[in-house]
Amino acid sequence: MKSDRLLSILLLLQTRGRVPAHELADRLEVSVRTIYRDVEALSASGVPVYAERGRHGGIELLAGFRTDVTGLTADESRALFILAAQGAHAALGLDAALGSALRKVMAALPAPHRPAAEVTSRRILVDATRWKSGPQQSVDLEVLQDAVFSDRRLRLRYRHSGRREPCTYTVDPYGLVAKAGVWYLVADRRARPQLFRADRVRSARLLDDPVRRRPGVELADAWEVLRRQVEERDGGIDVTVRVRRERLDMFRRMFASDLTALPDDDGQSDWVTAGLTYPVLRAVRQLLAFSDQVEVLDPPRARAELLAGARSVAALYEGASAGTGDDQGEPEGPEGTVGR
Repeated sequence: MKSDRLLSILLLLQTRGRVPAHELADRLEVSVRTIYRDVEALSASGVPVYAERGRHGGIELLAGFRTDVTGLTADESRALFILAAQGAHAALGLDAALGSALRKVMAALPAPHRPAAEVTSRRILVDATRWKSGPQQSVDLEVLQDAVFSDRRLRLRYRHSGRREPCTYTVDPYGLVAKAGVWYLVADRRARPQLFRADRVRSARLLDDPVRRRPGVELADAWEVLRRQVEERDGGIDVTVRVRRERLDMFRRMFASDLTALPDDDGQSDWVTAGLTYPVLRAVRQLLAFSDQVEVLDPPRARAELLAGARSVAALYEGASAGTGDDQGEPEGPEGTVGR
């Protein structure tokens, strides 16, 4: 393990330049004292590495030093060819570059590992998009990428969900995140992190001003804060429901993000009890998609909200029938059966 760690330190310093000891320790999950011992070991083996103390200090290789490291293990070789979210490369215009890079990596691999890496690329496929996600709105990431890589501010015209007209914002981008097939821009707006869905960006313009990120905050840090805000919203409403067993699998798939616990299933009953949480009371109306296959048990105000939603739907269709004057009864389905 120590040799792998020394190699990792060497590669990090070679690609990043000066790196604080505590950052190396965090990345490699060891103590700072261990990092300094490893640096001494690298120096003793002839690697020109040195540590500089102080506020802006760190560990660094001598300027101009490079090493060609090709000693990949079999597992490392396989890992390079398991590419999550393959669609991400196409969205970024990097499909051709990816193919070229993998061919170069294959040529550089130790000969014994090449067959395993090639088989991995043919036997493992990761598709990050959801089933039946529907048609996706085209997303132009070019300007967003330019802002991210050139460290410049962005002027966005952005349409929020539920609003007709877009808003105009000046933001400081940290980077782009692809989650379940959806691209997000992570940026600061007025020094606070905010998520912007790329498919809701109506226009984006690169500004001449340099980006103004908060000191010490990286993309992963800002994303973690925003992710928790989405997944751990306070002030929601807890709802207890019962679900018919034959619809339980579909119910779990559709409402996985709202479930507070796995449904209580004894394997025998016709109905299975489950708990859900919604950010607002009106969101309970989503359960109408299951008709009489899901019943809200508690709280009473959730039952009342669902009843109000059902009545609204009934009134809508009763009004439509009256407006068309259609009094010929229910349409017939296949083989003369009544349509449902």
